[in-house]
Amino acid sequence: MTYKLGIPDEEFIRGKVPMTKQEVRILTIVKARLDEDSVVVDVGAGTGSISVEMALQAPKGMVYAIEKKNAALDLINKNCVKFGVENVEIIAAEAPGGMERLPELDAAVIGGSGNYLEVILDIIDSKLKPGGRIVLNCITLQTLNTAMVYMKTHHAYSYEIIQVQVSRYSQIGRYDMAKAENPIFIVTCTKNEENIDEED
Repeated sequence: MTYKLGIPDEEFIRGKVPMTKQEVRILTIVKARLDEDSVVVDVGAGTGSISVEMALQAPKGMVYAIEKKNAALDLINKNCVKFGVENVEIIAAEAPGGMERLPELDAAVIGGSGNYLEVILDIIDSKLKPGGRIVLNCITLQTLNTAMVYMKTHHAYSYEIIQVQVSRYSQIGRYDMAKAENPIFIVTCTKNEENIDEED
């Protein structure tokens, strides 16, 4: 079966592990600009929904899914089996643990970083190809601020930020009522092809 980008949320095996919702997942993967042979890391992979969709977008590439929680690791494996993707390697670790084994990367998606975002970005930076992209999904202002400060002090990167909030409507009697999801900041960072001299 062929799956198009934007698999409905209900098709994933979820359990009680938080999952990036369809609309944010689509934007995240589009911002990563994957090719069919891209090599990508998904840090804080959760249920594996982003890992699975990236693997489907890059069937000749490889996705490294890093996750620390046992329940989530089981879900990643189950979702990979369900959607028939064989190009996902699961790394059971709390990032930055396990990241030293990553190869050269075309892109990175960061959904969860704990208190280690700067260290995680340092490692990704050392492995990311020129022109490669880092896409961060930030729920808190603190994570957003850490990402912004990092990019402002690393002149090899340009970045953009969008804020997304999705409201889902459901029928309550004869009315359609909205239920808002949490807003998400999506930070897309591009590693410049050429080095930029730092300004004083």
